Amino acid sequence: MQLNGSQIIIECLKEQGVDTVFGYPGGTILNVYDELYRHPEIRHVLTSHEQGAAHAADGYARATGKVGVCMATSGPGATNLVTGIATAYMDSVPLVAITANVGKPLLGKDSFQEIDIAGVTMPITKHSIIVKNINKLADTLRRAFKIAKSGRPGPVLVDVTKDVTAATCEYTYKEPEKILPVTETITEEALAAAADMINQAKKPYLFVGGGAVISGAAEEVRELAHKLQSPVCDSLMGKGTFPGDDPLYTGMLGMHGTKTSNLGMYKCDLLIVLGARFSDRDVGDTKAFAGQAKILQIDVDPAEINKNVLVDGCVIGDVREVLKRLLPMLESKENPEWLEEIGQMKKKYPLAYHEEGLSGPFAIEEIYRVTGGDALICTDVGQHQMWTAQYFKYTVPGSLITSGGLGTMGYGLGAAMGAKCGRPDKTVINVAGDGCFRMNMNEIATLVRNDIPVIEVVLNNHVLGMVRQWQTLFYGQRYSQTILRDKTDFVKVAESMGAVGIRVTKKEEFAPALEKAIAMKCPVVLDCQIDSDDKVFPMVAAGAANAEVFDEADLNQNKG
Repeated sequence: MQLNGSQIIIECLKEQGVDTVFGYPGGTILNVYDELYRHPEIRHVLTSHEQGAAHAADGYARATGKVGVCMATSGPGATNLVTGIATAYMDSVPLVAITANVGKPLLGKDSFQEIDIAGVTMPITKHSIIVKNINKLADTLRRAFKIAKSGRPGPVLVDVTKDVTAATCEYTYKEPEKILPVTETITEEALAAAADMINQAKKPYLFVGGGAVISGAAEEVRELAHKLQSPVCDSLMGKGTFPGDDPLYTGMLGMHGTKTSNLGMYKCDLLIVLGARFSDRDVGDTKAFAGQAKILQIDVDPAEINKNVLVDGCVIGDVREVLKRLLPMLESKENPEWLEEIGQMKKKYPLAYHEEGLSGPFAIEEIYRVTGGDALICTDVGQHQMWTAQYFKYTVPGSLITSGGLGTMGYGLGAAMGAKCGRPDKTVINVAGDGCFRMNMNEIATLVRNDIPVIEVVLNNHVLGMVRQWQTLFYGQRYSQTILRDKTDFVKVAESMGAVGIRVTKKEEFAPALEKAIAMKCPVVLDCQIDSDDKVFPMVAAGAANAEVFDEADLNQNKG
């Protein structure tokens, strides 16, 4: 049948099973929005800012496992998506961004709101393309969804000129291609070598990354850990793949990981890395990282092998598929001395914080207690993000939604919005700092307008907390531009947008306020006043070896 470009875009979205789109209209994309008006079966969430739309599509994808979709007009509308696209790219999130551009005759002439958005986003997408021919539109969109979801997932941008959205051509419905996990790169030789390394190990240690979450390998990772009787640590992106309440779990690895994980890394004889890319925030000084151990890396992306850390063995392929084939080849182990050594470290180096007064760690522990751990937790970026990673026990993969690779302040509220749209059955809580909340508080209005009951917990210390922590420890307490003690009242801000605002100043007020927020089933902002000088410990200084991890007791001892 003959359809115009806008109709083809909508039909292709329906082909792909898209039920929710986040976006903001404008001149060049008006034809698409006019057609969208005729299709109430696709929910469109009008965000307050295009960046919020990109973050919402990202959060939707992480919460559901489906491809998130956002749309924007040309020029500033398209460029406002860039930070959200880059965030998705760094964390391997499947996302399709659809933008419209000026008509083909106006391209390259500095026309009003013209920008080469395909060129702008080329380094931060798996693929970006501008469609100037109506006959290529449908297949381009189908290919975009396939690329976004296959292999190592990531964002794809499709830019469509305005004349293509109005032109017509023949359209025929096509079933989406089934996307299978990557298995063709898994060789018997690599599996045999990996099995030999594991079977010979006396002190194995598992390091679980975001790739294990993406591949859905939670069951296999748990079976592997218990078969090997191996301690397990994770990256920020790997949270929930291995249960945070399992006795074998030692906590997060890296800059704000536990002492046990960071020091235990230097005691193992084999480090098994599952879907992690050895980020600098995880491994610190790469030359000093686990130098005493052999390293076995399992990853879907061959580009990650030997990129940051040299490894002794690897298997390239989908983590779950690799483990399904590898597990029958492994001998069951009993490692009482190794587990006792790690257990003693866990007792010696527990996570700890000051008990007096309302604090970030206390709030996170209360969120866990009140929800019973059954919630989707989103974060912005900073101290609150690290406390959320440390003190909430994640037992389900994908239950922590956070910007790991790009570290995007302002990410959390949009992501929480998308997560709640994708999983309306779940309690969705975004934990933010006051600096981050200032960047995205406009999306509270979006939540209210669309009746999306997200709870925003603002750990309000009136400073840019993580930057201040660095200034305290490494910059002689010169607090350049990190003090936020102005007169902004977040409770009134929430109320002015139609949400509920609750101020919390004492420990005993937090749980009742959170329980009330959950029961109200509407957008709620909890403004939690905490101390400006609370810090995240343990810590590894940037560029230092993980073995140099320190906490507050170490600092006080050195001062003494």
